[in-house]
Amino acid sequence: MEDKINPIVVEIIRNAVNSAAREMNNCLIKSAFGPGIYEMKDCSVGIFDKDAKLLGQSSGLPIFLGNLEICIQIVTEKIGIDGYKKGDVFVMNDPYLQGTHAADITVFSPIFYNGKLEGFSAVRAAMQDMGGKNPMGCADSTEVYQEGLRIPPVRLCVEGEINDDVMDLLAINCRYHSMMRGDLNACISACYTGEIRMGELFDRYGTETVQKAALEIFRQSEQMDRQAVAAIPDGEYLAEGCLDNDGITEEERPVKVKVIIKGDEMTIDLSGSAKMGVGPINCGEAQTIAACRVGYKELINPEKQVSGGTFRNLKVIVEKGSFLAAEEPAPCGWYFTGLGLLIDLIVKALAPVMPEHVAAAHYGDSNVIQFSGYDSTRKKQFVICEATAGGWGAFKGSDGQNGMINVVNGDLKNWGTEFIESKYPLRILSYKIRSDSEGAGKYRGGMGLERTYRIESENDCYLMLWVERSKTTAWGLNGGLAAKAPDVVVNPGTAEEKHYLKTTMLPVKKGDVVRISTGGGGGYGKPEERSVEALKQDIENGYLTLDHAEKIYHYKQ
Repeated sequence: MEDKINPIVVEIIRNAVNSAAREMNNCLIKSAFGPGIYEMKDCSVGIFDKDAKLLGQSSGLPIFLGNLEICIQIVTEKIGIDGYKKGDVFVMNDPYLQGTHAADITVFSPIFYNGKLEGFSAVRAAMQDMGGKNPMGCADSTEVYQEGLRIPPVRLCVEGEINDDVMDLLAINCRYHSMMRGDLNACISACYTGEIRMGELFDRYGTETVQKAALEIFRQSEQMDRQAVAAIPDGEYLAEGCLDNDGITEEERPVKVKVIIKGDEMTIDLSGSAKMGVGPINCGEAQTIAACRVGYKELINPEKQVSGGTFRNLKVIVEKGSFLAAEEPAPCGWYFTGLGLLIDLIVKALAPVMPEHVAAAHYGDSNVIQFSGYDSTRKKQFVICEATAGGWGAFKGSDGQNGMINVVNGDLKNWGTEFIESKYPLRILSYKIRSDSEGAGKYRGGMGLERTYRIESENDCYLMLWVERSKTTAWGLNGGLAAKAPDVVVNPGTAEEKHYLKTTMLPVKKGDVVRISTGGGGGYGKPEERSVEALKQDIENGYLTLDHAEKIYHYKQ
């Protein structure tokens, strides 16, 4: 290969690979049977070179995108680089390997061109159910075996033919057999789509040119990252917070972050964070590393695309046996809960030396609400699991955003009202901004949301909740205040009113009302410095009540 490559060709190839990844994602979403994929977009895809270095990706969940290559590397170590055959497709979901929970399945296939291995295409998608003691997960599991079928890396397809034995095994362990088959076929199709598009790129430019372009893209990414980190003063920067509990005990779960800057290298040290929890709050190490990459990318060239050259100057230290590096048989059902806090803490640690780049904390948790049971109208079992939106933190020069999905979920969509009411025995009574939920400041945090459901089925149903960050709420910066905590209330305003944050299979009946209120984002700057005009507009928009504005901001009409 020549020493230099035309920069125009580099940009064409960079965009072509990302375009191929977007087409993979579209294929997956349009082919899927499960609404978690086709409606909520709980999935991510990537295209990698033969060394499992990222070439291109579509929008998706950042914590998925941050570690798909690890799954490829694990299989390569197991079977050897010569163990792959054209048309092979591998599937896995082991929480201690890929870092997530059993519901997230990773599917990938090798990309061959002219008989030679040239790369990989990979998908991770959330399945509607993986078995386990409760539909779609539970808030009170105490070991991984209660959370569903655990899959080591196995061949789902052998040289282009579906392995029926494996497909049958996966489908029969799911409560929704045909949906599982449909979603797995969608994953297979997405992977093959990536191979087809990469083949067309190789036809046009040749494998050597594509490889050289990839190396140049990697070089650019690494160089920009090293320059950005080198601009941060050397030192050790600390931050810590805690999660409410592990779902079983009431013990708080501390997360401790030390960011070490030395020259153009960054180390994120998580030593001292809580040990593994009894309940399902634990996370595999691979996913913790992916979350640290998300926190890094929020501050280091966030406008630039990620590639195989990104994160080369980042080292992550996480203690074995901590809840951020879980080991068998620790339950991992809600692995992502600690990661939203972790990402916020990385930003908080560097806030003193990167004041122009940081934002106050966001609401931080997926605040999962799930209904399941028997739909008396449609005459079938149902389950719906929703990750809710909340407020993001303010930053210098701007208020935080209202009603955004949390950072770990990225491009995830929440369920539309019409979709819920047309598919499930639920009526949405209200869906609105949660007034006064912001962290006050010169620039206020974003507002949380409030959604109210009413059960419509004649048969009893069940409510599952996993809501976090009620103790370490979204904090403010530079004098800004913390935001309001989340809350869930059943039958509000009645004699039966009860408040919850975590439940498993709580019975609810026809006519019962459930209201979930998510937290807001932290404020930036002192509240008394907020302009009168901005406060007036907030009151007119219903973001703030007059009483709140007068009490917190000292607003005067």
